[in-house]
Amino acid sequence: MKILITAVTVLLLASHSAMAKDRQVKCQIDSGNQTIYKGQCTFIPDTKGSFGLANPVKNQPLTNSISIVSVYIIEKGLAEVRGLTADGINSRWGEAKRSTTDKACWVGEDFKVCAW
Repeated sequence: MKILITAVTVLLLASHSAMAKDRQVKCQIDSGNQTIYKGQCTFIPDTKGSFGLANPVKNQPLTNSISIVSVYIIEKGLAEVRGLTADGINSRWGEAKRSTTDKACWVGEDFKVCAW
């Protein structure tokens, strides 16, 4: 039984990594009416549509104060967005809706996160 559980676990991990690979994308992060980052990002997807955006240079922050921006899908068209600060604080930005004009963007009350 232990061998079967181990085999299933290995298959699940392999299928996750086969379906969700990090890749380089263009991204833009806006706070209020100001763009705080625009350029290349490492897009870190999961198998359920949620994703993170990080600096393409490993171990470097995305902005001066943000290491990673995470977009967690709550339900279709709705996500919870957080920013991991350079100090290691997981800061809640709030809920965001998928943009009706650009499906690559998630729009919150005072922020926008896009990944193309």
